[in-house]
Parts: sequence; structure tokens; C-alpha cells
Amino acid sequence: MRHFIRSAAVAIAMATASTFTLSAAMAADLSGAGSTFIYPVFAKWADTYKKDTGVGLNYQSIGSGGGIKQVIAKTVTFGATDKPMSDADLEKNGLVQFPMVMGGIVPIVNLTGVKPGELILDGSTIAQIYLGAITTWDDAAIKALNPTLTLPSTAIAVVHRSDGSGTTFNFTNYLVKLSPDWKDKIGSDTAVEWPVGVGAKGSEGVANTVKQTDGGIGYVEYAYAKQNNLSYSKMLNAAGKVVEPSLESFGSAASNADFKGAKNFNVIITNEPGDATWPIAASTWVLIHKTPDDAAATGEALKFFAWAYNDGKETAKALDYVSIPDSVVDLIKASWKADIQTEGKPVYVGQ
Repeated sequence: MRHFIRSAAVAIAMATASTFTLSAAMAADLSGAGSTFIYPVFAKWADTYKKDTGVGLNYQSIGSGGGIKQVIAKTVTFGATDKPMSDADLEKNGLVQFPMVMGGIVPIVNLTGVKPGELILDGSTIAQIYLGAITTWDDAAIKALNPTLTLPSTAIAVVHRSDGSGTTFNFTNYLVKLSPDWKDKIGSDTAVEWPVGVGAKGSEGVANTVKQTDGGIGYVEYAYAKQNNLSYSKMLNAAGKVVEPSLESFGSAASNADFKGAKNFNVIITNEPGDATWPIAASTWVLIHKTPDDAAATGEALKFFAWAYNDGKETAKALDYVSIPDSVVDLIKASWKADIQTEGKPVYVGQ
């Protein structure tokens, strides 16, 4: 069975563009798929973990929807999603979920004459742009947010994800909270019926399309925007304050995340209060089987996650991700021992 899982994961990875593979001999010792939001920190963690332990990691950055499908199909040991699964779906598929990191999603733009970080947007204006009601960059609503900028009359080119994406879920979840029109007409999910714009696959596709299109606007996780020097906007938050994306503004949003009081660690942190809070904050959850077919592979994966919680904090911080608090990590590890078992014994035996 382990040989089959390993072979299947390698075959899928070879066909996937956004995949990192470490350790040729043990490429699928750890195998996962899903969230693009967590990809930058997973890649860094994997590199360090390989050096520290000799254990390789294969993670396919294919979007939350793809990760959910693959973990349910058992072609990977774990999935990663930025939209938590419902209690019913977890039970139906024999899965558990737990948060790995928190961070932010940023609007990215390609606007001639406007420097990175100069533009200010808010949720209601973004919703009107993505509804097709605001079509040029010199629209009165955008001017009102940017009175000191000279905005061009360039047509706005809307770009969105074409694949099932937790980044899309959190982006649209935020728009639902700020725009009654968006709530009534579009709603929030990993994939929605976009009224306007062009779709692109993954963060890479969205970023490349925006970069190649004068007047383009899209959305990606901040770590990806930062690593790839993408131009992003500031935001007006729930407190009416203009904020920049940063570890501090993501941390302000994360401070409202009550994972302790939430069943299955299900907490959404968009449009949270606070003067310093970034409004489009998000979490990534790992999905893994309660009763795994390959207990050894699952045990190795849990060791990696424990290492990431304990020894990966500085790496996460450097990429502007917010680490899960130690008190919540203790609850997560306790849930592993209680819920992830084989033959009545916990798969994870660490501290």
C-alpha cells in the first residue's frame, strides 16, 4: 500500500507545475496537496526539515479544492485547505482538521503611474469592481479613497482564480461581509460564478495575468506577493483605518481567532475588529484521515507538523505568517492522540 501511495503521489507531482519535491530517494515519504496560501512556508519548512531529518516532502500547490479531493481519494497523506470542512463532511469522510498558520490575502494591481502600496481600496469598492459596476480606475469611488493620487482612466481588468481555492473562499467571504449586493448575487465559496473578469489557475496564474495586463487587479496570499515583488494595495479596515499588509496587521486579526472554543478548529478571521487589523486574513487547515491506511506515513506527517509548530516559527514569521499559539498547539496535539488512531492506538506518540 505504501508503495502504491508513493508511486501515485510521484506520478501526480510530475504532472503538476506548482510542486516542490525534496529527496529523490524519499520524495513521497511525506505527501500532501492543496492550499496555495500555505505553499511559500511549506516550501521553506520542507527544505529545512529535509536537512534536519533526511525526510523529504512532496506538496502539490493545486488549490484547496484539489487538496480536499486528493486526501479523500487517499492519493496523498494529507490535504491543506483555506476553507475549513464542515463537521458533517469531516465525519462523512473520516477526516480531522487542524490549523497550521494564519496570514493575509492582498489585492494586487498593475496600474501605470501608481507605485506599490500607494493605492488604497476597501471591501465595498472591491466588490463593485468584481461585480462589474466599477469599470475604470478613475471611478469616483476609487478617487474618494485616494484623493492625493492621479488615477488613470484605464479600464479595470478583473482577474480571479479559475480553480477551487480557499484563497477565493476567504476573499469572497470578506466581500460578503462588506457588500449586500455581493452577498445576494454571488456569495462565498472556493469557486463562485464570477460576473466579470478572466480566470487563472493558482496564485501563479493570477499574478502572471495581472502583471501582463495594464489595469489588472487580482488577489493572492501576501507571502506570494512579497516573494514575487508584486504591487499590492493598502486597505481600509473595519475600524475605518488604512492599514498595510504585515505580520503585525495579520497578527491583529489572528488575535481574535478563538480556536479553543471552536469545534474542529473552525474559525474564519475576515473583517475582524481592531485599528491595526488587516481585513482579509485567513488560516490554513490540514486534513488527515482518522484511521489511516498507512499509519507510518501519517505518523511521519504528524512529526513534521509538530516540528513546524515548534521549530518553524521563525521561518513563518520571516514570510509574514502568524504562528498558531502554543496553547492551541497543545490542543491540536491532544486531538491527534485522541482522534488519529490505528488498531486502537494513537498514530502520534510525540510530545
